[in-house]
Amino acid sequence: MEELPFNGDLAGGDREAWQRLVEHETPTVFRTCYRILGRVEEAEDATQETFLAAYRSIGSFRGDGPARAWLTRIATRESWQRAARYRKLSAISSSLDNDDTPPLGDQGGGDPLGDTLSAEAREQIRQAVARLPEPYREVVTLRYLGELSIAEIAEATGRRDGTVKAQLHRGLERLRREMATLVPG
Repeated sequence: MEELPFNGDLAGGDREAWQRLVEHETPTVFRTCYRILGRVEEAEDATQETFLAAYRSIGSFRGDGPARAWLTRIATRESWQRAARYRKLSAISSSLDNDDTPPLGDQGGGDPLGDTLSAEAREQIRQAVARLPEPYREVVTLRYLGELSIAEIAEATGRRDGTVKAQLHRGLERLRREMATLVPG
């Protein structure tokens, strides 16, 4: 996705630049939140909270990296916090509910079994990523759910490219091992 030149204007408090940023990056932020949370309503709320948090902390935005990477990092943190809260609430309320609806609902593909299995697989992956320790969870999330490049992750996190690559490799190895334990066979 094309990065628009917001950086200098944003740090200076330009409202028009902020509006352009919000309009341009909302789909990316929403997609990232949805991939972590798996629920449209939660992703919409997380997207809104991401932009509120970004607006509140605009003074900390240095403008030396892509605004998209900065926003994606905020979105992943907001989404993982929400996911943790949601898991706690689900654990408390699951004994009260008898609803067997899959977490992502009907995907509209005309194959309810396939849709349910696909939704369950996505949920297992989300949960496995959520269990990764930091910094692996952050790097894996930014790369694969936030669709940032290694260079963008390095800029957003203040780490070197080599460090990001190593953390990504280690995080993916941990994720592979955990997912292998979930697959029957």
